[in-house]
Amino acid sequence: MDYKLTKYSHGSGCGCKIAPQVLDHILGQHRDDSFPNLLVGNQDRDDAAVFDLGDGTAVISTTDFFMPIVDNPYDFGRIASVNAISDIYAMGGSPLMAIAILGWPLKEIPASDAHQVIEGSRFVCKQAHIPLAGGHSIDSPEPIFGLAVTGKVEVKNLKKNKGARPGDLLFLTKPLGVGIITTAIKKNILIEEDFALAMASMTQLNDVGTLLAISKGVHAMTDVTGFGLLGHLIEMCEASETSAEICFDTIPLLPNLQYYLDKGSYPSGTIRNWESYGEKVELKNKNQSLILADPQTSGGLLVSVAPESVTDFLKLVKTMGLDLSAIGTMQQGKVNKKIFVK
Repeated sequence: MDYKLTKYSHGSGCGCKIAPQVLDHILGQHRDDSFPNLLVGNQDRDDAAVFDLGDGTAVISTTDFFMPIVDNPYDFGRIASVNAISDIYAMGGSPLMAIAILGWPLKEIPASDAHQVIEGSRFVCKQAHIPLAGGHSIDSPEPIFGLAVTGKVEVKNLKKNKGARPGDLLFLTKPLGVGIITTAIKKNILIEEDFALAMASMTQLNDVGTLLAISKGVHAMTDVTGFGLLGHLIEMCEASETSAEICFDTIPLLPNLQYYLDKGSYPSGTIRNWESYGEKVELKNKNQSLILADPQTSGGLLVSVAPESVTDFLKLVKTMGLDLSAIGTMQQGKVNKKIFVK
């Protein structure tokens, strides 16, 4: 018997994330300066915590988990694992090991399906050259899976979402539209070829981030996940005290997104995202928000690159099979609006 995992969860993938505005309320304005070796904490809204070991290196620590975005348990394990490990790469680090976080409704879905989730995760960890070294599991009303990942980085090569400069060019390493495509599954309007491309994107490691750590021209980096491109770019702008202008037509997209949008296929997380930060964005076309605020599960890296380093940057990412074009530029910070879409 095949069990459709998405049937048992109220949310899916990074679309489960609490909206940025609500998360700000939960976390408050807490800042603890009593740990000088803590280079990056949660107050920075960055991808992972970073702790300086005092010998020129630092430990990176992160966790990420969510409810199923696909029905196949093996694929669910792969996607969730690639997504969690991405936070290490987004800081310019190399992963060292992972431990699993599993919640499973044992009365609803057999343990054999949970085993397939773990097998999918082991496959990805092997790709990333790290062990899946342990974990914790509970019997829960909804299926949940993810990883806590430990990594390392040389402090001099640490990349943050802070540090972008006016004039920098912006690049995105994966196409947008995962939330729209996966919502189409639930609506039974999916074009099969489109799902294959979305799967290929969600299961592609962001290991190019480790290479980018050694590039002096990369001023800031983050990965694009549940807050959508706009949300994570706003975090980069606010951390860097800049604003940004992006060109919608140059942003890489999965195919047939307008077809799905015309049929009302977009996740509720898109609306939550836009309600949280829409006032900071100036759009040319309001329909663009349904793509730019689309929650991405295991999305790409958003990279801010010095203009004089773009040629070297493009050569470097091409060695990883990435053929990229600039999607926008960083500008002097504005008082109200942070992002201008043309």
